[in-house]
Amino acid sequence: MAVRKLFFFLLSIAAVNLAWTLTARAEIVEGKDYTVLSAPQPTDSDAQHVEVIEFFWYGCPHCNDLHPYLDRWLENKPADVEFHFVPAVFRNNWVPAAKTFYALESLGLTQTLHDRIYHAIHREKMDLSKESALFDWIGKQGVDRDKFIGAYNSFTVQNQANRAAQMTRQYKLTGVPALVVGGRYVTSGKAGGLPQDTVSVLNQLIEKVREENKSR
Repeated sequence: MAVRKLFFFLLSIAAVNLAWTLTARAEIVEGKDYTVLSAPQPTDSDAQHVEVIEFFWYGCPHCNDLHPYLDRWLENKPADVEFHFVPAVFRNNWVPAAKTFYALESLGLTQTLHDRIYHAIHREKMDLSKESALFDWIGKQGVDRDKFIGAYNSFTVQNQANRAAQMTRQYKLTGVPALVVGGRYVTSGKAGGLPQDTVSVLNQLIEKVREENKSR
């Protein structure tokens, strides 16, 4: 009897694993899992590379949910993928987040503080869209407050934020997070899916662009 129970237990585990595998490999469907840009955008990548852009907003809870999964994916990112973060700007109150990102980038602090900003907003419930709160928080992270403010208010960072707003319009995005692959395909993951489903769709779109690049 014990052997029989063990057999059925192992069989059930195998069935679950098989179902998961089939789900993970399920063919992605246009209009459901991803959309095609009506006007493909130029990329900085050649035919041997695939460009991936994540449009995000620090205040977005869905971006926050996806971020740790995307972080882990980036640790083992395919060698032929060129990845870029772009802070989306749909409204004026999203501009501070865009300027924050580019100020951090200009100071070489993205790797250090990108994750911490998500944590401060979504776990500690801080409103970093207010510049006074942002600058105080930055100072508490061991960063030269005045140096950050100088970068944040610089002409270069303002231009980058303006460019991000322009890209948000050009790509005709409707929300974030939005992953754009090869300047042609956009996904936020499967409808009703989990963050790991989004990464699965991303991988399949990358493979799709690879195959299309080969046929050109």
